[in-house]
Amino acid sequence: MIVRTTQEITETDRDVQTPNWRSKRLVLAGERVGFSVHETTLYAGTVNDFWYANHIEAVFVVEGEGELEDKETGQIYQLAPGSIYVLNGHEHHQLRPKTLMRTVCVFNPPVTGREVHDENGVYPLIAEGAT
Repeated sequence: MIVRTTQEITETDRDVQTPNWRSKRLVLAGERVGFSVHETTLYAGTVNDFWYANHIEAVFVVEGEGELEDKETGQIYQLAPGSIYVLNGHEHHQLRPKTLMRTVCVFNPPVTGREVHDENGVYPLIAEGAT
């Protein structure tokens, strides 16, 4: 059984911060449960380009409002508490928080916590145990 709080991982290597967002990685590949879970806070007024070419991501909005643009179709979705989006087609997307947005994200395959977005917004696929 895994029991963990966001408070206990704050300011550890599981707490990844950038100028646009902060991601607290609650469950990672090392736990070997088949997915990873993150609490991600996105800052108001930022523009975030992502493309998870190697992962499926589901994002549930807990707090705040923003827009999600499917960069392949141009379709824009309004996001608010209770919204979920699932990138089951590996869509290129842009997230534009209007207010501070707090989300819960699930990745499959799970991330290890060592991934860094490349110039296209892609996380590399890192197998747990790889160097």
